[in-house]
Amino acid sequence: MIKQDHLLTLLDYSPEEIIELIELSKKLKEEKKKGIPHRHLEGKNVVLLFEKDSTRTRCAFEVAAADLGMNAVYIGSSGSQMGKKESIKDTARVLGRMFDGIEYRGFAQETVECLAKYSGVPVWNGLTNEYHPTQMLADFLTILEHKGHLKGIKFAYFGDGRYNMGNSYLVTSAKLGLDYRMVGPKELWPNEELRNKCLAIAKETGAKITFTENPIEGAKDCDVIATDVWVSMGESDDAWAERIKLLTPYQVNEKIMGYADKNAIFLHCLPSFHNLETKIGLEVYKKFGLDGLEVNETVFEGPQSVVFDEAENRLHTIKATMLATMKHFYKL
Repeated sequence: MIKQDHLLTLLDYSPEEIIELIELSKKLKEEKKKGIPHRHLEGKNVVLLFEKDSTRTRCAFEVAAADLGMNAVYIGSSGSQMGKKESIKDTARVLGRMFDGIEYRGFAQETVECLAKYSGVPVWNGLTNEYHPTQMLADFLTILEHKGHLKGIKFAYFGDGRYNMGNSYLVTSAKLGLDYRMVGPKELWPNEELRNKCLAIAKETGAKITFTENPIEGAKDCDVIATDVWVSMGESDDAWAERIKLLTPYQVNEKIMGYADKNAIFLHCLPSFHNLETKIGLEVYKKFGLDGLEVNETVFEGPQSVVFDEAENRLHTIKATMLATMKHFYKL
């Protein structure tokens, strides 16, 4: 039984609770596919606070809320006074009087933690600079669906490990006992405090944690290879030149996938710059001559890519998160 009121980071969850959320996601996914209603939270209202735009996170929360019988109200970056004319603490207390749950997607981890502390209702982290827990549940559900198990899976993350995806993959892999490789330049590894914390967790769970600058070593015999964009939302355009210089050797392409297990799968949380069909992709091509960044078109569109299974699973895992935490909080 989940004994959590919020989902702020998976550091707060036991391995058993993470697995329980993934199993609940599987159950809700099956029910949706079979057309079995699961309106367990009928009549409740949730608010979705977005300081950073998103396709998958917004759609997943809105559809998940509707499937559970709830009403969802979206507030974009210009739709509230939070942090401008009103403190986060005051906003939290106002929203907590009007809504039964709050989703936050934005910048500082401190913001989502403040909302949880003062709102008096369940709060869910839809992404901060530091962590992306709902994406982790979707990714590890996808791995489970394609590989049949999680413990011992050889998982390599290529790229910049200092932000939400790199941090969260490290945490979740340590919690669930994977053979995890952070593959990228040393200056882009997660901070030392988090590395040490996850190494301590790994001793308890049997996980193996490796940090390497060698892409061949990182990819060797892997079951799963994942990557993310090289410049995160909110960073300046000036970051592109530096990241391209540092990370071009870590692009996921056919050569990298060739070192992995022949049945390896490829993950990406999206959006992805794998061709010239985006504004940013075209601008980068004109400036740097690259027609793909963190992953090339061949891998992204290839048979090992499960990125759209992964994207769909945002819906089912977010639904499970809201249901489990609200059932605990409201003693349903």
